Amino acid sequence: MRTLFRAGALSAVAASAVLCLPAAAHATAPGDNGTVKIHDSATGEELRRNEPHVCTFYLDAFGFDRAQQVDWHIEAWAPTAGDKGETVRSGALTLDGEGHGRTADLTLPDGHYKLFWNFAGEKGSAKHKVFWTDCGEDATAPAPSASASASEAPAETPAAEAAPSSSPSPQGGEGDLAETGNGAPVGLLSAAAAALLGAGGYLVLRRRRA
Repeated sequence: MRTLFRAGALSAVAASAVLCLPAAAHATAPGDNGTVKIHDSATGEELRRNEPHVCTFYLDAFGFDRAQQVDWHIEAWAPTAGDKGETVRSGALTLDGEGHGRTADLTLPDGHYKLFWNFAGEKGSAKHKVFWTDCGEDATAPAPSASASASEAPAETPAAEAAPSSSPSPQGGEGDLAETGNGAPVGLLSAAAAALLGAGGYLVLRRRRA
């Protein structure tokens, strides 16, 4: 009877140990079950997709330990980096009670970069993400200035080149004769000369008759 009791007790202890193994294994692996994503500034925090091509962006972490302390930095990366491995941005972050957290919005010059995500309890190397920033800075060209537009407009016709005036000339209307140097009309001079010739001829004829 005692032998059966001891065998049952040992079986119960062994079963309890087997059932507790998963929980114990989970409790001894802090931190490494989380993930970090690159998000465009317009992407919601609840989405767990990674966006490797961004302009303004933030770092979004999920599934880490409660109140996990994180240190991160971003390095310039080939092929666009002038000096590969140069740290261009860094910071620290405390995650919330669900192991979630995000940074403020970040900006970097257009290029290729690599994020390094470090935390207490990590196994092996830091978590990392490679991404590109491209804000299309060359896409916006300055608008033409107002002075340039004005210079291309056709010149207006000067007032002096308008239609000819219909007002009469101060020297008379159409059909007036040209004037001599003393201002007398040619017609009047011709009439006076004819009158003088006529008077001279009359006087000559009268003498002859006398």
